Amino acid sequence: MFQAFDVSTSALVAQRARLDVIAGNVANAHATRNDAGEPEPFRRRFVQFAAAELGSGDDVGAGTGARAATGVQFEVKTDETTPPRAVHAPGHPDAGPDGMLMLPNVDLTTEFVNAVEAARAYEANVTAVELSKQIADQSLRILG
Repeated sequence: MFQAFDVSTSALVAQRARLDVIAGNVANAHATRNDAGEPEPFRRRFVQFAAAELGSGDDVGAGTGARAATGVQFEVKTDETTPPRAVHAPGHPDAGPDGMLMLPNVDLTTEFVNAVEAARAYEANVTAVELSKQIADQSLRILG
């Protein structure tokens, strides 16, 4: 009965992590130095989702051999395939000897679209939790 809550909760956590990663990408869209202060452009991060089993399923449908609920697991990865953007900025302190400045591989339009998509997925999972609560409430009323 509570599998729907587990699935939606795992999806809410994953989408929140995705929004956090997107916010970090936007905040570092013009960062030309790494954490050590060395000239190295920020590398875009993204969240990769995968299905995850959330329980043994032993307590679900006692004796029916019901399967475990499937939820969402995620991993934050760094985009190593997209090269940094090169911009001619000879006066910038982080520009190379040829006057080229390496900027992060963050596209603000893409990040905005990803943020809207993550927000909508988050809202959908909140709605799923609310519906699951209503169904559980109605089930208890029928039984009572």
